[in-house]
Amino acid sequence: MSLTTSTKFAQPLPLNTTSSRSKEHKLLFDPFRTNSFLGSTHKLRFNSLSKSNQTNLHRRSAIVAVSDVVKEKKSKPSTNLLITKEEGLELYEDMVLGRAFEDMCAQMYYRGKMFGFVHLYNGQEAVSTGFIKLLKQEDSVASTYRDHVHSLSKGVSARAVMSELFGKATGCCRGQGGSMHMFSKEHNVLGGFAFIGEGIPVATGAAFSSKYRREVLKEADCDHVTVAFFGDGTCNNGQFFECLNMAALWKLPIVFVVENNLWAIGMSHVRATSDPEIWKKGPAFGMPGVHVDGMDVLKVREVAKEAIGRARRGEGPTLVECETYRFRGHSLADPDELRDPAEKAHYAARDPITALKRYMIDNNLVTEQELKTIEKKIDEVVEDAVEFADESPHPPRSQLLENVFADPKGFGIGPDGRYRCEDPKFTQGTAHV
Repeated sequence: MSLTTSTKFAQPLPLNTTSSRSKEHKLLFDPFRTNSFLGSTHKLRFNSLSKSNQTNLHRRSAIVAVSDVVKEKKSKPSTNLLITKEEGLELYEDMVLGRAFEDMCAQMYYRGKMFGFVHLYNGQEAVSTGFIKLLKQEDSVASTYRDHVHSLSKGVSARAVMSELFGKATGCCRGQGGSMHMFSKEHNVLGGFAFIGEGIPVATGAAFSSKYRREVLKEADCDHVTVAFFGDGTCNNGQFFECLNMAALWKLPIVFVVENNLWAIGMSHVRATSDPEIWKKGPAFGMPGVHVDGMDVLKVREVAKEAIGRARRGEGPTLVECETYRFRGHSLADPDELRDPAEKAHYAARDPITALKRYMIDNNLVTEQELKTIEKKIDEVVEDAVEFADESPHPPRSQLLENVFADPKGFGIGPDGRYRCEDPKFTQGTAHV
């Protein structure tokens, strides 16, 4: 499969049923049929697309949805598997880790071990795993407030992420970041960002750094790629458009990944965006725009391979819209009463972990026992992370103002060396500063 500015698009997973998300937008996924879908319609062909190219498009697309492959296998044995056994086990372990970790986060949050807002990733694991497991350690990832699983996929330990959620000194940000601000210099996790759109300029800057090092500083081995994750709600923000323009203008090695879970907190995507087909904004800036079924890790992985490969070869950025769905509310403080139960049931039936498991077993890649062994291992990893976090110390008082002020004296620390926050007059607003 190949992506170019105007002619190559992933052919997403067809659904047999529609979602109640919007009466005006029925969910059918093939962009080259006459049906419509939020991220792909028959109108997606560009005028420059010749009939021969249209034919080649279908011929070249080697992406096959998990559910399609399983369905076809009943009638004929599969001879062209999409993954090896080793690849399948790696994908499955990463997705199960993400799900189990987030489920444990919910338990710990309701037990009072975590504070503030905690946004879980359940249901969207195929996107994180499909992209990040193809990256090198030197490659960078920028996340959002829903950043736990991105960090885990990139290699940050479950202990470090859980400790950060507990606000402990052993966390990946020494307890100062919390749920929405995961960061790891070692693993090139550029951070989770609480405000939407914040991470996109940071990711664009990281991509510029890679290009500068390679082309100006002549570091021939610097082929590093940056992947920026963000949601559908972010795509109405100015940073998104500015960075698409900059990345295309300078052909930066970056992949913009829209995790379109159809809802921006409680606002339906189709009610908030004049043109809900986000991927089309890519070609408008001169880069490929691709829509892919984000509930299918194998489909995501194939698109990710090409997009990351383009960036690494110096061919510029790609915008990928992953149609996905979160299985929980916006955060653990959200009762999730706005989404239609039928819509939630529809996507729950397309659980990406279950689909991958079925694909591997039906194609004799793995046994049930091998997968149970992985699940047991992950349970132990998550339990260990909780015990480690719970037993870890809180950050020392001396750390309170680190990374807040360049020089805390005169701001957080008074002339006498005491923390101003301990002065009653300071909190009353009557202290002399």
